[in-house]
Amino acid sequence: MLRMKQVNRILSTYTADVSGVCSALYELGGMTVMHDASGCNSTYNTHDEPRWYQIPSMVYISALTEMEAMMGDDSKLVNDVCRAASELHPRFIALCGTPIPMMMGTDFPGLARLIEKKTGIPSFGFATNGTHSYLLGAGPALAGIARRFCPDGLKPEPAGTRISVNMLGVTPLDFSVTGNVTALRALLLENDFAVRSCWAMGSSMEELLEAGKAQVNLVLSAAGLPLAEFLREKYGAPYVVGLPIGKPCTAQYLNAIREAARTGENQSPFRKEAPSGKAGLIIGEAVWGASMRAALAADGNPARVLCPLEWDAGTISGGDLRTDDEAEIAAAAREADFVLADPMYQPVVPAGTPFIRFPHEGYSGRIWRSEIPVFIGGGVPPLEFRRG
Repeated sequence: MLRMKQVNRILSTYTADVSGVCSALYELGGMTVMHDASGCNSTYNTHDEPRWYQIPSMVYISALTEMEAMMGDDSKLVNDVCRAASELHPRFIALCGTPIPMMMGTDFPGLARLIEKKTGIPSFGFATNGTHSYLLGAGPALAGIARRFCPDGLKPEPAGTRISVNMLGVTPLDFSVTGNVTALRALLLENDFAVRSCWAMGSSMEELLEAGKAQVNLVLSAAGLPLAEFLREKYGAPYVVGLPIGKPCTAQYLNAIREAARTGENQSPFRKEAPSGKAGLIIGEAVWGASMRAALAADGNPARVLCPLEWDAGTISGGDLRTDDEAEIAAAAREADFVLADPMYQPVVPAGTPFIRFPHEGYSGRIWRSEIPVFIGGGVPPLEFRRG
């Protein structure tokens, strides 16, 4: 029997890279332009962005026409962006691509240089194409902002002061708007850490530009890793990869921050070898997955991580899985003791295998947002399954 690989009959795809750019830059006062006819903007508006009703932002579509695509005419895009910028006065301009510009061979960095020359406004061109996940949009976007705007000459605050941190890779696609970002800020403050900035939810651009003063950077999703590596290179601050989930792992995580500040070395406290033998399966973004695995292991529920996304921030270990192939995901679910994942994965999990619903905004959008728990800190999130 012939089987087709890389074909999904049941499972959906994660939020695309173009939406990742828009999500990362949403609160920073720039003007973000998707180069597309209109479909990608519609998806972003209706499924990927929960902040529209609370925070205004300048996210637009270029309204690319069939004739412009056929002729490869970039002049209308450049003129429209320049005209809009003259009226809106954004802090910066960001262009990002979709599948049609990819087929046209659009030179986004080149167009950004041309627009910046015409407007005098700092401009970015991100060669996204709508075929990769949000991580490959959000990660370069955050790092690009830091590269362009974070000033030289800043130094991490001296030892002996309260440890200050930056929260990196924070977008609603991984954390939604159900309270996890607020909970993490509160946890850090309660444990005598100072939050210098959050990239990029809840911090002003001015706060972000002070990131070089932090002693430690926290990589809270894989989207934060390119930014952490840049800040490490520019200012020398180490980073910690992971999330504080569950009481034992929260203590371990906070100690890892202190160790990073003391030694200047990067820390990845939850990068562990996956268990051998029968175990559960956690499907999702790798930093969250590795942190959840540690929390479940501390609660007596060993599990492996299956990451269907491109970046893992160094958290995937031996015995874990990296695949976005539906057949391979279904095969892994058949071997699992239980499965913890977004509800959209449930149709490929065998009947009778305990399934723990854990919605992810970057996969199922707003459908099950009300079910997304506050998983940061204290206790392991309320789960529907415990090993007997």
